[in-house]
Amino acid sequence: MTDATHRFVFENTDIRGNLATLSGSYRAIVSNQSLPVSLQPLLGEFVAAVALLSETLKYDGILTLQVRGNGPVPLIVADCTNDGDLRGIIELGEHQPLPDYSGLTLPELIGDGVLSLTVDPEHGQRYQGLVPLEGDTLADCLALYFAQSEQLPTKLWLFADQHHCGGLMLQGLPAQQVTDLDQRKEQWQTAVQLANTVTPDELFSLPANDLLYRLFNELGCRLFAAREFRFHCSCNRARGENAISSLGKEEAFALLAEQNGKIAVDCHFCGQHYAFKEEDLQRLFSGSMH
Repeated sequence: MTDATHRFVFENTDIRGNLATLSGSYRAIVSNQSLPVSLQPLLGEFVAAVALLSETLKYDGILTLQVRGNGPVPLIVADCTNDGDLRGIIELGEHQPLPDYSGLTLPELIGDGVLSLTVDPEHGQRYQGLVPLEGDTLADCLALYFAQSEQLPTKLWLFADQHHCGGLMLQGLPAQQVTDLDQRKEQWQTAVQLANTVTPDELFSLPANDLLYRLFNELGCRLFAAREFRFHCSCNRARGENAISSLGKEEAFALLAEQNGKIAVDCHFCGQHYAFKEEDLQRLFSGSMH
């Protein structure tokens, strides 16, 4: 199973983990972008991270991981539904693109900005958490997010190339199995040290149970059923209509004239093109007094 997450726990500890390996869904996401090769792994890290986080944060709706700033790469977004639908984009700045983006830290690429984690449930309250870009990598920033917002020790290892993306996540939980602070600290440090040895080759080539045994056999690891993922975009024509409606009748028809009789609404996630002509706007605003 090449597009899946695998939850696991260590017996007799308060530590849980998650593995993510994505290939087909990731390649579909990248194929819809006109990205420099040097930026594709960064998008892969965001896609892998949102897949990992979707197992950690229970929700019924959409989980969005986004970073926005004023640098050469002002926007990166990856989102995931509770059903496992993934998508993601990177938008480049309007100024002259860099010849090569590799070797730059996340803050150097984004500039002054913040990382946000947003849960849009189908029912209930929308939640958003923000964290400054104080780490060099996405994994560093997410560890800081969980330390600040959840007060849970959390560490991520994220990997991506042109064909695969994935990662490993460990998280300490409130004391239930183990209450001794020194023992809890020792167990956490041991798990992190073992996880530090993981390589992209292992992650992308080994079945989950083989990888976990190779990494953590001394900790007694229990693996749960896999959860599948796929690329799917939620855009549709109705959302384009909503966007045009939000302009108001007068501004929408002015835009139609400016665009030579056709308003184009393009989805950046999947490349889908929606065109709206005068008869579409007449129908859209029929009965509207504005």
